[in-house]
Amino acid sequence: QVQLVESGGGLVQAGESLRLSCVTSRRTFSAYTMGWFRQAPGKEREFVAAIRWSGSRTYYADSVKGRFTISRDNAKNMVELQMNSLKPEDTAVYYCGAQMAVAPSSYPYASEYGYWGQGTQVTVSS
Repeated sequence: QVQLVESGGGLVQAGESLRLSCVTSRRTFSAYTMGWFRQAPGKEREFVAAIRWSGSRTYYADSVKGRFTISRDNAKNMVELQMNSLKPEDTAVYYCGAQMAVAPSSYPYASEYGYWGQGTQVTVSS
């Protein structure tokens, strides 16, 4: 079982930044692909970013490219999402997901991740 805990959400104005964190006590964290997804009210959970177990490759949704950066620190069992130039349309509950042995082509699909955190709310006002 992998338990994930997100933090760092909040209420900000458009153009501001937030940094989300996701931590786990799982000692094999470094073996997991980590992804960030978000879900707005009435919408499906959508892919935001993912990072390979080694941290060597990152992947982003087109809507956040150039604004968001995903990173991980395997020594701290942590993955982070730096979000800059936030827009009102970024408002959602953000979730981190974890799964071993995910093919890169499958990173954007929430169904590929077997473990999820409880989510953290991000609200961007205009």
